[in-house]
Amino acid sequence: MPIVQIDLIEGRSLDQKREMVKKVTEAIVDTAKCPPEAVTIVVREAPAQHIGKAGVLASDR
Repeated sequence: MPIVQIDLIEGRSLDQKREMVKKVTEAIVDTAKCPPEAVTIVVREAPAQHIGKAGVLASDR
């Protein structure tokens, strides 16, 4: 049973997340040879001020 976690900076629309979950599920089904019902995807969103890269907060970029 594949479990995929996707961490994002908040701001994507519900439709964007639906499409992402659909396409990621399809990719897992194709490569792992499992039924879609076996795929679980967890989308976690964080505010930009909670994520840093190269020593700079995303909210400061």
